[in-house]
Amino acid sequence: MSSVAVPFYQRRHKHFDQSYRNIQTRYILEEYAARKAASRQAAYYESSGLGKTTCRLCARRARTLAHETMQESRKRSHEQKSHASDEKRIRFASELSALEKEIHTARHRAREHLDRLAVQRMVEENMALERHIIEETISRAPEILVRLRSHTVWEKMSVSLCFTVQGFPTPVVQWYKNEELIFPASDPTKYKIESKYGVHVLHINRADFDDSATYSAVATNIHGQASTNCAVIVRRFREEGEPHPAAIMPFHLPLSYDVCFTHIDVQFLEKFGVTFATEGETLTLKCSMLITPELKRLRPRVEWYRDDVLIKDSKWTKLYFGEGQAALSFTHLNKDDEGLYTLRMVSRGGISECSAYLFVRDADAPIAGAPGAPMDVKCHDANRDYVIVTWKPPNTTSESPVIGYFVDKCEVGLENWVQCNDAPVKVCKYPVTGLYEGRSYIFRVRAVNSAGISRPSRPSEPVAALDPVDLERTQTVHVDERRKIVISKDDLEGDVQIPGPPTNVHASEISKTYVVLSWDPPVPRGREPLTYFIEKSMVGSGSWQRVNAQVAVKSPRYAVFDLAEGKPYVFRVLSANKHGISDPSEITEPIQPQDTIVLPSAPGQVVATRNTKTSVVVQWDKPKHEEDLYGYYIDYSVVGSNRWEQSNHKPIKYNRFVVHGLETGEKYVFRVKAANAVGLSENSQESEAVTVQAALRGSVSHMACPSYPHGITLLNCDGHSMTLGWKAPTYSGGSPILGYYMDKREANHQNWHEVNSSLITRTIYTVEDLTEDAFYEFKVAAANLIGIGQPSDPSEHFKCKAWTMPEPGPAYGLMICEVRNTSLVLLWKAPVYEGKSPITGYLVDYKEVDAEDWITANEKPTSKRYLKVTDLHEGHTYVFKVRAVNDAGAGKSSEISEPVLVEERPGTKEIYSGVDDEGNIYLAFECKEATDASHFAWGKSYEEIDDSHKFKIETEGNHSKLYFKNPDKSDVGTYSISVSDTDGVSSSFVMDDEELERLMALSYEIKNPTIPLKSELAYEVLDKGEVRFWIQAESLSPDSTFRFVINDKEVENSDRHKINCDRPNGIIEMVMEKFTIDNEGTYTVQIQDGKAKNQSSLVLIGDAFKGVLAESELQRKEFLRKQGPHFSEFLHWKVTEECEVLLSCKVANTKKETDFKWYKDGSGVEVEELPDLQKGECHLSIPKLSRKDEGVYKATLSDDRGHDVSSLELSGKVYEDIILALSGVSGKSASPLKILCTEEGIRLQCFLKYYNEEMKVTWCHRESKISSGEKMKIGGGEDVAWLQIREPTEKDKGNYTFEIFGSKESYKRTLDLSGQAFDDAYAEFQRLKAAAFAEKNRGKVIGGLPDVVTIMDGKTLNLTCTVFGNPDPEVVWFKNDKTFEIDDHYAFSLEQGKYASLTIKGVTSEDSGKYSIHVKNKYGGETVDVTVSVYRHGEKMPEIKPGQLAKPRPIPPSEEVLKPQAK
Repeated sequence: MSSVAVPFYQRRHKHFDQSYRNIQTRYILEEYAARKAASRQAAYYESSGLGKTTCRLCARRARTLAHETMQESRKRSHEQKSHASDEKRIRFASELSALEKEIHTARHRAREHLDRLAVQRMVEENMALERHIIEETISRAPEILVRLRSHTVWEKMSVSLCFTVQGFPTPVVQWYKNEELIFPASDPTKYKIESKYGVHVLHINRADFDDSATYSAVATNIHGQASTNCAVIVRRFREEGEPHPAAIMPFHLPLSYDVCFTHIDVQFLEKFGVTFATEGETLTLKCSMLITPELKRLRPRVEWYRDDVLIKDSKWTKLYFGEGQAALSFTHLNKDDEGLYTLRMVSRGGISECSAYLFVRDADAPIAGAPGAPMDVKCHDANRDYVIVTWKPPNTTSESPVIGYFVDKCEVGLENWVQCNDAPVKVCKYPVTGLYEGRSYIFRVRAVNSAGISRPSRPSEPVAALDPVDLERTQTVHVDERRKIVISKDDLEGDVQIPGPPTNVHASEISKTYVVLSWDPPVPRGREPLTYFIEKSMVGSGSWQRVNAQVAVKSPRYAVFDLAEGKPYVFRVLSANKHGISDPSEITEPIQPQDTIVLPSAPGQVVATRNTKTSVVVQWDKPKHEEDLYGYYIDYSVVGSNRWEQSNHKPIKYNRFVVHGLETGEKYVFRVKAANAVGLSENSQESEAVTVQAALRGSVSHMACPSYPHGITLLNCDGHSMTLGWKAPTYSGGSPILGYYMDKREANHQNWHEVNSSLITRTIYTVEDLTEDAFYEFKVAAANLIGIGQPSDPSEHFKCKAWTMPEPGPAYGLMICEVRNTSLVLLWKAPVYEGKSPITGYLVDYKEVDAEDWITANEKPTSKRYLKVTDLHEGHTYVFKVRAVNDAGAGKSSEISEPVLVEERPGTKEIYSGVDDEGNIYLAFECKEATDASHFAWGKSYEEIDDSHKFKIETEGNHSKLYFKNPDKSDVGTYSISVSDTDGVSSSFVMDDEELERLMALSYEIKNPTIPLKSELAYEVLDKGEVRFWIQAESLSPDSTFRFVINDKEVENSDRHKINCDRPNGIIEMVMEKFTIDNEGTYTVQIQDGKAKNQSSLVLIGDAFKGVLAESELQRKEFLRKQGPHFSEFLHWKVTEECEVLLSCKVANTKKETDFKWYKDGSGVEVEELPDLQKGECHLSIPKLSRKDEGVYKATLSDDRGHDVSSLELSGKVYEDIILALSGVSGKSASPLKILCTEEGIRLQCFLKYYNEEMKVTWCHRESKISSGEKMKIGGGEDVAWLQIREPTEKDKGNYTFEIFGSKESYKRTLDLSGQAFDDAYAEFQRLKAAAFAEKNRGKVIGGLPDVVTIMDGKTLNLTCTVFGNPDPEVVWFKNDKTFEIDDHYAFSLEQGKYASLTIKGVTSEDSGKYSIHVKNKYGGETVDVTVSVYRHGEKMPEIKPGQLAKPRPIPPSEEVLKPQAK
């Protein structure tokens, strides 16, 4: 913002031009010149000595005359040498006498002139002084005596507007038409302005319809300005039936709805405050006001400003004014909208304004850690195909730094955004090329950091791709209302074919990555459209390279990229049209691409000072190099959190800022960084920590006079005196209030009279020596060390008449505290006038502000002077009053309290109780809003505590504590606290019997400390049979002491009683080596550590002592046992995952000669491998546990040092536990239930790692337990458990559950045997049943036939076997699978239906071969083959394997037999 102060007329009337600045300057210069001339003339008179100068001139003239006379005399004497010497002397004497007379005359005239000048100078000085005094007396701002008057005239009539103004110096008047300055010289036939003797006239000659307007006259001098306005209506004559003009109706004047020169008073009722919002939200700033007078057509002008820039209706902001309210609405907030907003109401009464800051936070980033959006995107230097886009960088407090930006463009009317740059640009400025001429564009920018890309900025204002020079090449001449002539510069330049070269080629923008070239078009340029070609050359290369060979440039601007860093270049430009290309322009000076702007340095020292309860003023020193700065960002952090937050989200240009939104009472530090086009500077050093509290306004020492008292009430009157009460000021000014001064006056009297000369220290006072029946009014002022504050408003008129009513007078001093969401506490003071009888109680009435009826809060009068009013409505406003009650009834009501909003303040804290390290009971309260001037007032039953014998109050900073010196039952009650110089911060605490008892018990523990014990006195028996007594405290200091007492006798450290103390760990112990029957009794340890004491006892008598003694003897024996080989862990069992039972034990103190053996029931157990005793573990595995494995198992160890035995009885409960453990391991491996069909029925089976019939299992059908029987049989094998359903029927359908119980849990498997599953199983059962029946009754060879028979030829062979079948089977013999007939050689027989035989008589070698018997009935049969080998006599008999019977081959039954039967 410019540092030049804005003139007052610009602040008030923005619509006027700046010619007043020249007027004011003219007045100042004229006055300055006049005063300077007068002072210079006076200085000239005083310093030069005018009289002395005049005498020297006379003397010089005299000398000249004397010289001339002497020359003449010499000439005469020379001519008249002949004259006598006497004659010469006579003539010389006469001439000398004449000369002396002339000199005398000259001196006389010079003296008269000097005196005349001195008198003239004195008169001028006196006149100048008097004129200055008169001018100072009459100098004043312009004041309008006669205002302008509105006129209504017909067309072609003349009208004169006149008004009268006075002021000194003489005001200069300017006339305006609809807020536009009138220049008579522009139309001398229309307007004529006259000014004479303070009367100013505007003549409008032959007014026409366009002269209807609001005319204003503004008079201005160096002291101020004044204005007046009027309306001029020019009516046009219309025939009957002709409609009224749309703009002017005959029944009202078209007065402007925005006239701001009428005297209107504006009073703000509700102002907008500091506001926090987020990007993307909608928001409305509202301000309600009272406008006097309220005129529909004459209203003050409403102006909204952001950072002193006028705001108008736009896409983003909407203005509203009406119904006593001015509003500014934001349709979509962006960080561009952040700033200081000011509402100005401009009227004749002056300017009323209110201001507040709007903070707009970044919206959530699309990617976590991405930066905030850039802001303030603007377009510069737009041309046909080129524009420069600038923006401001976002603040990066918690995000990683910005590494660049992407610029996007979009053609107006479309929604297609196109990215302009491929790589991020690092500077907040970018030249965009490639625009289409005649189209409008908007631009936006996105920031990039290591985490991602930010949200886009708010789009820029639309910019058209046009050459601004084209507008200058055309000129329009208006001939009359309907005709105009357009002249183009192209028409004046003639016919130009090939254009000339461009001129003034130079670099308008230089960056590290690009150079923007600018030039002027050739003159003349011709009518044909021009394009340009740019060529570059590296200095020293001697070659030129065309930059835009592909696309010609239409604008006289071009950004050249892809330049080598650090290398200088020269450029030239050629212009072209359809006729050809011009010669190159002049070569530029060498240009080196480099950044002309660098990062700013960090700001200097940062100083933070208190401002309000939620804000801090931060100031800092500007950086050393502050050129081209966009502004500053301020960050803040709570002390110790190391978490920084952004204060402002848009750079501010000042080095002072008010940080809002802080938490009262917290300590903050601040830092600042500067921003320019390159980016953000380093952070400044952190400020000193400052606590957020309200700063006291006033003197340099931050103290001021107190505010005014209020609520003056008449409490009593006896006819000659009045007792008055009032409420103390809200703010003390930073210094305690010392007292009050009171003034009085009678009604209708103007002068106030002092009541007291010395300070009144209370808020009640009796005024004496009053006149009975007279009316008085009073006012009170508070005083502190700084001085006397503003007096209160005058009270109402009180009549001095004695009170004689029987009812009590009014209570006074109503105070409201402890305002919560639905309740508050009302306090008051007892009436001064009690009436005819003592006061028995009080009634409290309340109502909402807008309600008419009062509600009594307490049905029965309360004897206390406070009451907690409950059941109030949150967010509603109430008023209260109190009535005192005596035997005569309820008395006068107190003054109505101030309205109070029932709503708990954010961050409200309550009193809390506690006990300090010294055992003192206290109540504490913290108030972050407290200031240095705040006073913490503690009270009991809402009466201020002043008993220093029972209480002590300590206050430090914003904490205060109330200590109870000698707490007892009398301290039960309600305690309260209020904090002055705050917005009514207060709280209360009910100290009941239970709470006081708890605090006193805690206090006693602290004042009478005991050493806390981790463990009471205990004992343990050690390995050798020793008994250790020990106790452990939380901690023991090196100076702590202790002692052991046994049966009332202290024992000392000795061989029998070894006493030790480990103070760092708080352990005290005593070890008794031999514990005998004489040690029965009581053991006590007493400890003292400073003031703290404690003791613990252990009684070892009777059974308790016998148990310790037995354990001691056992441990002693165990110690002796462990001197040789022994079992460190005795024999025990466990079940492995493979369902093996493993008997295990651990041995110790063994050697190679040590012998280890296993025994069962006294007999040795043979094991495949002896255990390795060096490993210390021995195992005996029982693979499949059963009842035969029951017995007593023993393990023995022995060598020359001794022996040890460990035994385990594997029976009874131990056996059952092992079975349960096996069930658990096996149950985990249980498979799902499966269906197996047999000829007997359907079998459900579950496969397990191990199954024993002694395991606890259950089978359930439809949740009913199944018992094993003929129908349902339960059984199993080593790895399977099954349920056999014999001859299943429809009743056997349903869910079946198998459950096996382990030691800790059970395992279930379920199968649904119904539907298709049952049908399939039943069908399979029938098939198997039929097959079994057929197998049982089919034909078969039971036995008797060998598979091979060897026989010598000539002998008889008899093959006999037994056959079976039901019915009897059919028997057929075959030889080599062929039937043969019965004859003498072969004979068949079947006896009793079961003995079949084949006889071969006189066998020969031809009888060798395969003989088969075929036995078959309807259920099937079988075939048995016999091989017969015949050898001759004398041959060796073939070897035959003995004992092998022929193997039968089955014959299937018929299909009808195998068909399953129906269910």
